[in-house]
Amino acid sequence: MTLKGIIYYTDNYKLDRPIMPMAQRFIAESGLPIVSVSLKRPISFGKNIVLKGKTRGLYTLTLQILTALANSHSRYIFFCEHDILYHRTHFDFIPPKDATYYYNVNVWRWRYHSDLVITHSNIRSLSGLCCHRKLAIQHFQRYRRVLDKQGLAKDSPKQPRWLRKLGYEPGSTGGKMGLPKEPIGTWKSEFPNVDIRHRFCFTHRKTNIESCVRKPKDWEEHTIDDIPGWNIRELFGEHLYV
Repeated sequence: MTLKGIIYYTDNYKLDRPIMPMAQRFIAESGLPIVSVSLKRPISFGKNIVLKGKTRGLYTLTLQILTALANSHSRYIFFCEHDILYHRTHFDFIPPKDATYYYNVNVWRWRYHSDLVITHSNIRSLSGLCCHRKLAIQHFQRYRRVLDKQGLAKDSPKQPRWLRKLGYEPGSTGGKMGLPKEPIGTWKSEFPNVDIRHRFCFTHRKTNIESCVRKPKDWEEHTIDDIPGWNIRELFGEHLYV
């Protein structure tokens, strides 16, 4: 049993070539043990498990997460995704309470193939979650039962209105459709993670304030040159605007 570990899940779906290897590079630099779960084909990244015959969608994503959690041997788990650049300081965090879901809210969203990045204090995403492994297993087992009860098609990529209302992030779903209310905490790493919002994102890009249901009061717009701790131009080079 290690203190901290990573679960990584990918659908291998039309992701532009520089993004996935770049994301994996910075995750691997954390030095933490990684369990990866991919669809359709294996990937050379940590301990890899392939879910064959599964269609991209929230039901499959839930199965990927549960599979990764079941195969991890770490106490605390960082949830990592294939289109996020994780700064090394993200992995310094240790949850102070085992019964709380913690989200790193130091996140900048980059609209891919442009100079635009946005940030605000309420970016709370599954990709920034860290919590006790058993707590996560308990939540996603309950979540899967809700999906089954509501009749979500296991092979459908569509997200019906009730599913969007339910939410995706543990803690934010509390009190809905029989899921219990559970505490949420936040932290800010020394330097931000960069959430790459490309055309094949699983969720909406949300890189303009009009796309937000609740309008953040501290919304900020910058360019990629303003992101602390990162040199996006150097990292992506010729792929930046292609």
